[in-house]
Amino acid sequence: MFNAPHRRFNPLTREWVLVSPQRATRPWLGQVEKMSVESIPVYDPTCPLCPGNKRASGVVNEVYSQTYAFDNDFPALLREKQTTTAETTGSSLLVAEPETGRCRVICFSPKHNLSLPGMDVAGVAEVIHTWSRETAELGVEPGINYVQVFENKGAMMGCSNPHPHSQVWATAHIPNEPMKELYSQRDYLEEHHSLLLMDYLKEEQINPVRIISANTSFTALVPFWAIWPFEVMILANQPLRLLTDMNEPQVNDLAALFLDVTRRYDGLFGISFPYSMGFHQAPFDNKDHPEWVLHAHFYPPLLRSATVRKFMVGYEMMAMPQRDLTPETAAERLRSIEIEPVK
Repeated sequence: MFNAPHRRFNPLTREWVLVSPQRATRPWLGQVEKMSVESIPVYDPTCPLCPGNKRASGVVNEVYSQTYAFDNDFPALLREKQTTTAETTGSSLLVAEPETGRCRVICFSPKHNLSLPGMDVAGVAEVIHTWSRETAELGVEPGINYVQVFENKGAMMGCSNPHPHSQVWATAHIPNEPMKELYSQRDYLEEHHSLLLMDYLKEEQINPVRIISANTSFTALVPFWAIWPFEVMILANQPLRLLTDMNEPQVNDLAALFLDVTRRYDGLFGISFPYSMGFHQAPFDNKDHPEWVLHAHFYPPLLRSATVRKFMVGYEMMAMPQRDLTPETAAERLRSIEIEPVK
């Protein structure tokens, strides 16, 4: 099954991905990334994210002992509305409008060298609690309609500082990707009177070839429509909408699956595995959003080894995404990785 070229539909974005499994064995003569062998210290006196150090803004960090959250010193968004000259072009084709919001940074721990897979369940749970608190506080601010939690791990994914951290951006408008998912989930609920992602999870559980691991509250799987080679989605087993909807057992279950997935990633090629991760939760636009199910996406770039990455170029940029490694094979590869028991 699925051993010939075909395309798969993503019901969340209503877009297609081309799958070409017959190309998986082709020789690779493309770009090879250099592996970093640099030893990262527990504390770096030059790091603007380490406890007690001064940031570029002149602010001195607290001597924190767990997570640490602060306003981004170089935010992509500003609280106050700024004048946008293109607003007055008078053209229906040249449209711009102000965007306001806030950008926050969350350090996972005071240790400069401690990324998520090296933490324990309690440590990751504290990170999730911080994401939830930030979501709750930003979501009630006037003019905020969406809160995006995300992490860029590794220089390959554009991370500008090796101290493990994540970000939370709150915006006045619902961004493109969550908006696609909002429309799709809403229309599915109206047509089928059930939740798109809950129905999808039931389908995956019938023949769990793409499921990596699961517990009472969450399931980690390679989506049927995955674009990135080792893409993973963590999906709530119950219809949660927001990070703030979780109780303590659910937070611990989510922390356990985060450890499971990220440790499998690190074990895949024997490196600190790069990725971009983000939660998609319901908007904060004063609507109920019964259609929404909380989930997280992991988009890692590595393809064949620690030194060969996937590029979205050519056909992918001009036409549609394309992958050689099937999601079923990727899931099997990840399931086969032996990891330490999650504690």
